[in-house]
Amino acid sequence: MNKLAHFDIHSSDTKKSKEFYERVFDWKCSAYPGAEEFFRISSSDGTVIGAISGRKYNPDIKDIFGFECSITVDDVEETIRVVEAAGGKTLMARTAIPHVGWIAKFLDPEGNLFAAIHYDSEAV
Repeated sequence: MNKLAHFDIHSSDTKKSKEFYERVFDWKCSAYPGAEEFFRISSSDGTVIGAISGRKYNPDIKDIFGFECSITVDDVEETIRVVEAAGGKTLMARTAIPHVGWIAKFLDPEGNLFAAIHYDSEAV
């Protein structure tokens, strides 16, 4: 646990971003079922390494540029408590990503966005 597990690229035009990253890095991007503005990013060996998501899902009040990183944790609720006690701010409370897991998003004391995720295929 507590390892970098995933990154997210925020985009105003997810289809354009999908085409760009597929061309540049030979990544394969596939749509999440029922989610038009989300694409899974898989490396050449088929491992899911990230996602492209529409900006309307941004938990912050300003647009995010750069890659948002997710760290695996054992307990998202406990991570929320520790982040806040350490001076961070919760932007998105524990939320289910259906059939993927539970995620929460934060700002560290310097304003850097990051997420904590607990993988759980039964999350809904």
